[in-house]
Amino acid sequence: MAVRWSKILLVAAVGLLTLIMAMNNISDYGANLRYVQHVLSMDTVFADSQLTWRALRSPDWHHLIYRTMIATEGAIALLCLAGSLRLGLVIRQTTEVFQAAKAIAIYGLTLGFLFWFLGFMVIGGEWFTMWQSPEWNGQAPAFRFLGSVGLVLIYLTLPNDQT
Repeated sequence: MAVRWSKILLVAAVGLLTLIMAMNNISDYGANLRYVQHVLSMDTVFADSQLTWRALRSPDWHHLIYRTMIATEGAIALLCLAGSLRLGLVIRQTTEVFQAAKAIAIYGLTLGFLFWFLGFMVIGGEWFTMWQSPEWNGQAPAFRFLGSVGLVLIYLTLPNDQT
């Protein structure tokens, strides 16, 4: 039972984290919009970079991408919180029932992993060369989220949660 509770609580923690992130980005919209604008505009990468042709300088694109990021955080939060609730409702059921109930949480954690890996490491970090920016490089914080979510995803999918 302890392993099941542990899995439920860890999934809920990821859900709470991303819910707070989404709420912060909505209530203080401009704070992280500046980050998105600088990364997409590539205005703080190396001055001699040959890759700045990739830059998106349109404020419309900045807002669209930022709102998509916020919506994705909201989706991660909802899936993880709903997934942890679903697991909590079947905590005393058989191993097969508990295993089957993991699907919603797995979707949420997978979306979270993809969000931080594709969004921040691949697209932001490499396509928009965020790593070149001394001021707007968000790869280290993204990697912390990526690692945390990845560990919870691996742990959740392990079949060691018998009643």
